[in-house]
Amino acid sequence: MSSQEEILSDGRFSRVTRDPRFWEMPEKERKVKIDKRFRAMFHDKKFKLKYTVDKRGRPVNYTSTENLRKFYALSESDSDISEGDSKELTEKKKKKKKVKPKGQADS
Repeated sequence: MSSQEEILSDGRFSRVTRDPRFWEMPEKERKVKIDKRFRAMFHDKKFKLKYTVDKRGRPVNYTSTENLRKFYALSESDSDISEGDSKELTEKKKKKKKVKPKGQADS
């Protein structure tokens, strides 16, 4: 770590710490947000591949779903909004059913 400290203290590389191009990407922006319509890809057999060797021929023991979880995340805000919209639609339908027919008058 001392070599890293020396590099950061060197005047030639001082702008690296201030330049946003070299900052680490935030955790919440790192993964692509997936809509709830596509949540089946995390557990569907069609999307699951079992790898036995990596691209260089070394033995590995993991599946493609681990890669999916690494790069994709279910979007919480979209699912909340869509669930809220569905609740609003059901409430509107209930209100429409409660409306009295034209033939009946209030007494």
